[in-house]
Amino acid sequence: MTTRDAVRVRAQGEVDEEALDYVRSKVDAAFDRLGLPSAQGTLTVVRATAQHVQRPWSATARLQVAGTVVVVHAEETTAHELADRLEERVRARVEEAVHRADTARRSAAPPPWRGGPAGPDQGTPSDV
Repeated sequence: MTTRDAVRVRAQGEVDEEALDYVRSKVDAAFDRLGLPSAQGTLTVVRATAQHVQRPWSATARLQVAGTVVVVHAEETTAHELADRLEERVRARVEEAVHRADTARRSAAPPPWRGGPAGPDQGTPSDV
């Protein structure tokens, strides 16, 4: 299953299908580059209708990747800039979450009194 199949994409405002396809392809590219399992969740792309908004395109993604929830938000002036920014942020946040999960799973060896290995200074008493 690809990310494209597992992530529901919603559009609000005047968002055309070409823009949505480009955003989907960029999110897929972020996960393909990382070599991670596909994500599940929602991605909402919004185009503001007000003329005075400086960055009318925005996206919010709430994804679950390998048991970790990752939330990403981006705002830009065009759909292509939004997709590029979203790809960068998804990649960075997912790498951070996976790294944090890997680090948390690693633990130090148990202390010697719990059956762990004895350190060089914790071995048998030496002759003094």
